[in-house]
Amino acid sequence: MIRDRIIEAIRETLPGVSFVVERPRAMAHGDYSTNAALVGKVDSQELAGKLAIDGVERVEVVGKFINFHLSREALVPHEQTVLQQYAGKVVMVEYTDPNPFKEFHIGHLMSNAIGESIARLLERTGAVVARANYQGDVGPHVAKALWGKMQKPELGWGASYAYGAQEYETHKEEIDTINKKVYDKSDAEINSLYDVGRKESLEHFEEIYTALGTKFDHYFFESTTAPRGLTLVQKYPEVFEESDGAKVFKGEPYGLHTRVFVTSRGLPTYETKDLGLMELKKETLEPALSITVTANEQSDYFKVVLEAARHVPELADLVAKTKHVSHGMMRFAEGKMSSRTGNVITGESLLADLTVAARNRKDVAVGAIKYTVLKSGKGKDIIFDPEKSLSLEGDSGPYVQYALVRARSLLRAAKEAGIAGSAREMPARATVHAPARTTYLTEVAAAFNGWYATNKVIGGSNPPYGVYLTQAVERVLSEGLHLLGIPAPEEM
Repeated sequence: MIRDRIIEAIRETLPGVSFVVERPRAMAHGDYSTNAALVGKVDSQELAGKLAIDGVERVEVVGKFINFHLSREALVPHEQTVLQQYAGKVVMVEYTDPNPFKEFHIGHLMSNAIGESIARLLERTGAVVARANYQGDVGPHVAKALWGKMQKPELGWGASYAYGAQEYETHKEEIDTINKKVYDKSDAEINSLYDVGRKESLEHFEEIYTALGTKFDHYFFESTTAPRGLTLVQKYPEVFEESDGAKVFKGEPYGLHTRVFVTSRGLPTYETKDLGLMELKKETLEPALSITVTANEQSDYFKVVLEAARHVPELADLVAKTKHVSHGMMRFAEGKMSSRTGNVITGESLLADLTVAARNRKDVAVGAIKYTVLKSGKGKDIIFDPEKSLSLEGDSGPYVQYALVRARSLLRAAKEAGIAGSAREMPARATVHAPARTTYLTEVAAAFNGWYATNKVIGGSNPPYGVYLTQAVERVLSEGLHLLGIPAPEEM
């Protein structure tokens, strides 16, 4: 990469100096710029004269800054072959993970956006990606939803859960009894209601997955992983110790904390279910890499679960192949959202509201949400601004989508006019920037929109080059949006 060559050349001339090489804001200032002369306290003209770099056509000094203009050949690089670590290997990416009987909340939208993009990026590198969805179809939340539905049949499942959670402390014994009956399937009425709720919840989630552009290859459920996990915990009493009638893993010797794996009532916790999930993943595919996407708040939890799994012979090898990718929370003016109250903005309602605001364009709404999530730094919380997320003026998904639509419209018009693109018609000075971050698509869209505002393709001075440039922009934006899991519309 030419940027790396520039950095290497400067380091050889100014060893030990901390400098930056970045793309300048104005294209007139070249393709790359450095502050090396400024921070190194050397004469910029003298430093520039020492920098002979393959692919750099001209080095320009502007005050204490040095700008690099790339050669025409460097602007149209040859196809490169990069060795990919997981090419041809199975990688399982687990994400989204909504629980039946509860709402599809904001965190599920974030996990879906990140997980789907990771899956597509890995596919592009040649990995055989298996998309997995792990859902909690047993546990206290199910019992709360069932109890709520039994009290108020008119409520939907999400509202039933919220009501049951609200009343749990008052009706703890009743709800805990329902929880146990779900596990041992000892009550016909509860079993029947459970089957209806699970089916309705999962069918509704499929509608949301379709809207988000995700199709899962594997579904795992806690009702299946729980007994597996229980077997593992019971098999290794030296790892999972007895404590007041419960089974715990003591993480303190490993710099972690103690967590309960089986309650005093003999019921498996989320921790035990995750052990069963790991065993099931291994048996299903034996992945070379297993990625799980969740919120930051589960990071410490996963550290304990993985450490416990490291001491279980059946799981130890998979632990080394497991990676936990965490994300922050999406916040609104009201603060952190919670699915435990009835008065919240759910992921589904956010998508519905944005769809209306986008003039009933769900593809635009999905683009707005996913781009907002993906442009944030790793693990950082997001303050979601619906108006900015839908803006056609700058850093947003719809802005990039609109630039793509403009490029495609221009190419259709050029085809009707019989104009073909040609790289041979490229002017001596044309600037191309290399991708460096997720928001690169916004930079390409902005550069294209700026160029389009002052240049004609049909009837312009160089139509073949205009079409060639537009074709390149269309390809970058189309493929880039695909990798982000964002719809690439034909019209807006």
